[in-house]
Amino acid sequence: MAKKRLFIVIIWMLLLPVTTMASEVTSYTKNANQVVFNCKDGSKLSVLLNSSSVVKIWFDPSGKLQRKNQSFAVVSDELEKISEVQVNEEPTAYEIFTSKLRIRLNKNPMQLQIFDKWQKLLFSDYKDLGHTSLGTTGKNAQKMLRADEHFFGLGEKTGTLNRRGNTYKMWNSDKPCYSTTEDPLYKSIPFFMSSYKYGIFLDNTYKTNFDFGSKSNEYYSFNAPDGEFIYYFIHGKDYKEILQQYITLTGKPIMPPKWAFGFAQSRGMYTKEDQALNIAEEFRRRKIPCDIIYQDIGWTQHLQDFEWRKGNYKDPKTMLQTLSSQGFKMIVSQDPVISKVNKAQWNEVNQLGYLVKDQRTGNAYNMPWPWGGDCGVVDFTLPAVADWWGNYQQKPLNDGVRGFWTDMGEPAWSNEEDMDRLNMQHYLGTHSEIHNVYGHTWDKVVKEQFEKHNPNKRVFQMTRAAYAGLQRYTFGWTGDSGNGSDVLNGWAQMANQVAVGISAGLGGIPFWTTDISGYCGDITDYPAMAELYTRWMQFGVFNPLSRAHHEGNNAVEPWMFGEIAEKNAKAAIELKYQLFPYLYTYARKAHDTGLPITRGLFMEYPDDENTAKINDQFLFGEELLIAPVLKKGERVKKVYLPEGEWIDFNNKQTTYLGGQIIAYQAPLTTIPIFVKKGSIVPQIPVMQHLEERSDYPLFVHVFPNYEDESASFELYEDDGNNQDYLKNIYSKTQFKCTTTNLGWQSTITSTDKGFRQSEKRNIILKYHLDKKPKSIAVDGKAIKDIKPEVLEKNIETVQKTAQWSWDEVLKECWVKIDDDRTSKAITINK
Repeated sequence: MAKKRLFIVIIWMLLLPVTTMASEVTSYTKNANQVVFNCKDGSKLSVLLNSSSVVKIWFDPSGKLQRKNQSFAVVSDELEKISEVQVNEEPTAYEIFTSKLRIRLNKNPMQLQIFDKWQKLLFSDYKDLGHTSLGTTGKNAQKMLRADEHFFGLGEKTGTLNRRGNTYKMWNSDKPCYSTTEDPLYKSIPFFMSSYKYGIFLDNTYKTNFDFGSKSNEYYSFNAPDGEFIYYFIHGKDYKEILQQYITLTGKPIMPPKWAFGFAQSRGMYTKEDQALNIAEEFRRRKIPCDIIYQDIGWTQHLQDFEWRKGNYKDPKTMLQTLSSQGFKMIVSQDPVISKVNKAQWNEVNQLGYLVKDQRTGNAYNMPWPWGGDCGVVDFTLPAVADWWGNYQQKPLNDGVRGFWTDMGEPAWSNEEDMDRLNMQHYLGTHSEIHNVYGHTWDKVVKEQFEKHNPNKRVFQMTRAAYAGLQRYTFGWTGDSGNGSDVLNGWAQMANQVAVGISAGLGGIPFWTTDISGYCGDITDYPAMAELYTRWMQFGVFNPLSRAHHEGNNAVEPWMFGEIAEKNAKAAIELKYQLFPYLYTYARKAHDTGLPITRGLFMEYPDDENTAKINDQFLFGEELLIAPVLKKGERVKKVYLPEGEWIDFNNKQTTYLGGQIIAYQAPLTTIPIFVKKGSIVPQIPVMQHLEERSDYPLFVHVFPNYEDESASFELYEDDGNNQDYLKNIYSKTQFKCTTTNLGWQSTITSTDKGFRQSEKRNIILKYHLDKKPKSIAVDGKAIKDIKPEVLEKNIETVQKTAQWSWDEVLKECWVKIDDDRTSKAITINK
């Protein structure tokens, strides 16, 4: 028995990756902002200063420091001008200083440490294992782990937001009906942030691994089996500043067209003309707002010829014109393959050499596809493919389609268990290297070709598989969620979508949606599904993009689940439309900064230890806190409120003190929503689609701050369809309300830079107060107090004379003003 145990131990040891200890640093060379440290064993460690707070670290055991491909994610290594680096050599270490960091490299053994400017240790190699070889081509990094350290990020991942104690892989995988702990999923974004005020972006496209202390409380690690071992250390005063620097490194998110922020309806079997027209007509008849109808992959005759399926579509152009006249946009799917059944296109693409090769034969790799039979995989890393694909995808756009969703770009059915896929050879490298960026290269082509053929139009493109930097080209959805074996038991999967979506935002995906209703599972009992559908919708409308979608021919239109569910779903969708100006303002902020719209509480309240544990609530922007009901039968929701005072958005006369858990009544009619005291939230009337009109009145809800403090909001507006926002052609309106001992002083300041929302609209300021004011003046002139019903009746009438009213039941003071784009001063006397 002892010999047998010894034999097993020996075999186990042989299977372990070969790891070498850190070597001794013997010298360095310097070139401008880069320092290369030379080690005794021939390895090298490059330290390049991208800015005073961002450091690019490159470990190469071979000492070559040569790249095969340029980074797929990083747009610029020069984040700020850095003068020539000065290296201070000590007997046992080298040191480099910036205005924000002290970088220390101990000589023997090599150990990298980074301190802030106050000499607090932020980041350190763990003993002599900071940078080591892993086998023949792999590299590993082990870093010191503090007892109270938290980690957030890695893009769309299941489980808790805090990654501490868990392991994760980066390998884009098609995982339908994934569990609440399954990993990996569809996207690979190897970027995370630590509560010790730094972030790490590992810029390696291979199957990288992250272990946040599952093996030890003393260290965490990340590694790559091959490729260049390059990672960026990013220091910031908080999570928001770290994330903004990551976005500067990897590129700004593109803004969706404004109609993309409306509601979207989809289904796996949305593949017919009559069906699309009937669904659109039903939405309008029932007065449920909707902007987008999707068509899934069955819309095409063949994969991927971009031809309408014969028999399913009689007159696509007329269909699209009819939908457009009703305010609908149609989005159609793309798959990245060419079916062999489509002989003409197959022969064309095969002769052109545009398909991924099988490295064993040199011929096109044969990919069995879930539908369409055997297919060839289009090689989007080959530059010549772009125009060829762009010409094909333009055909439905010329018919009137408004955008695409790029589906199954993992490429699908290429999960880590399927080793045969590693025999694919792309133009830019082996599949081991390209797999995680395959969808990324596809989305780049789709976006750039759209803009080439449709100049100055915003692309709508939503993707499933992606890599870091995807925000430059596309938006995201969280894949095939839900419970496939029992659709009615999908509560846990829905609940985990909250954390998945928040984490998507941390990976540079501010514009995303879950599949509302859950993608998976056959719905055979619609009344039984009504509660789950209602709660999914109440969460889903607070996704920046909101799409209801389900597999197969399972219909998930709101009216399918009964009158009560339809009523509650409609109310939730209407609220999303009312909040459009608020949401769109944060969309612009997301473009400018990369900050997500859906934010974990820890991001805004990093000093509150409780927020690191909250996975089922989020902030929608900075002013609104959303706590969706995520449990079957739950009618009282436990809600954690951070510091400050929080006002019940559903009953604006009720206020809660922060820093505590409250029990909030949440029947099926109610979404727990709270607005922070000292906030301003703009809204609009309910419209059936977001381009129904441009002269809608603007309702500005004012929740005044404490005495001598202000509330403010800067509304952003633009054309919404063109790319003029990239030229800073827009309109901004600054609302500010300061509380005084006598009342409230408000200002409205307008700035139009080549755009104005409407030549004729009203602004209605809605002040939420304790009692009726004594008097109100605009620009020093007293204005008339009229009855609420009179003001509301004339809400659309634009007139130069301002008016106000008081609603004693709602405790609301309305001030109606013509939005003539001149500055206004409003004085409200207690």
